[in-house]
Amino acid sequence: MYKQILRPFLFLFDPEKVHYCTFSLIRTLSKIPGIPKLFKLLYAVNDKRLETEVFGLKFKNPVGLAAGFDKDATLYKELSHFGFGFIEIGTLTPKGQEGNPKKRLFRLKEDKAIINRMGFNNSGVQEAVKRLKKNKGVLIGGNIGKNKLTPNENAVDDYLICFDALYNYVDYFVVNVSSPNTPNLRELQEKEPLTQLLQSLQKENLAKPKPKPILLKIAPDLTDTQLLDIIDIVKETKIAGVIATNTTISRQGLQSANRSEIGGMSGKPLAKRSTEVIRFLSEKSNKAFPIIGVGGIHSPEDAIEKLEAGASLIQLYTGFIYEGPSLIKAINKKILEKL
Repeated sequence: MYKQILRPFLFLFDPEKVHYCTFSLIRTLSKIPGIPKLFKLLYAVNDKRLETEVFGLKFKNPVGLAAGFDKDATLYKELSHFGFGFIEIGTLTPKGQEGNPKKRLFRLKEDKAIINRMGFNNSGVQEAVKRLKKNKGVLIGGNIGKNKLTPNENAVDDYLICFDALYNYVDYFVVNVSSPNTPNLRELQEKEPLTQLLQSLQKENLAKPKPKPILLKIAPDLTDTQLLDIIDIVKETKIAGVIATNTTISRQGLQSANRSEIGGMSGKPLAKRSTEVIRFLSEKSNKAFPIIGVGGIHSPEDAIEKLEAGASLIQLYTGFIYEGPSLIKAINKKILEKL
């Protein structure tokens, strides 16, 4: 029903407006008695065999929602009813910010892709904390970044502010230095500044009563040499793992008329490169750390490909928008078939 009726209707309107309208609709429906249970019945797969333990956390299934969808932790409870094993919120920054000027979100329908140049629009980490305090049982990842106006030499302060604010309310952290939509942010992926950033976060983490897993989210546009640097950095800083990958600045092979819009591209065209990065990291590191695979997952087969390439968990974003919530169930069922 989603792809035949609901998606064609939603795709008639501006994608950012649709996003917020859909949030309101899901929130309203979820307040109706019995609806959350119906969502779970339609989309969730409850099977002990899907449970997996990664970086010390137990996931009820390996299919998560990627960061960027629920930036401000406003809908994580309701979204969990669609069968996700975990929800990643953010990217959050210390201070709330509007992000880049609109229009900043574009569908590439012919390519089953999205280009965004949102620019870390969010209400600030403390607003998210207020909502996360109400969490009951949803496994949450906290994706953190820096404010647009914070110079790179002071970036570590922003990440530490977010880390300390979220520490009691998320299960794992994701350090986002790979978004193409914040000026100069990707410079923090270079070996020296990235090592310093992660070491600072790990120092703060290890001083806590119970350290939380810290993961690094990387761009798909890194060279093999840069990926080898990432492996070295993970080993040196002893962070928990990597999320591969963020959006790409590449436009190779795209067919849609609006393919030249500035921003990060996600969706089906990213699938191949994302899987290549996962496989490279897994093989070159000798599976030294867990990888969360994300990028271009639009079918159960796409998900299995990521898992077989070396991912321990996977995340959806654009595939969730194009294929609908039934994709989560289909993936989990396919995983069970492979067991």
